[in-house]
Amino acid sequence: MAKISEARAKANKKWDEKNKARKLYINKRSTCKNFILNLATEEDLENIKKYIIEREQELKSTH
Repeated sequence: MAKISEARAKANKKWDEKNKARKLYINKRSTCKNFILNLATEEDLENIKKYIIEREQELKSTH
């Protein structure tokens, strides 16, 4: 992996501190995707499908 400059590291840290909620969202989304694509069993995938349906219904009812 290429080293990043000191200025880039400082800018990254500043962005991370200013955007904690966004960073957390991105990290959790990535974790979810990696779990689904690399580790999930058939049973896990069936449960995830149910969770998606529940969440879609929840989101539709709030609009």
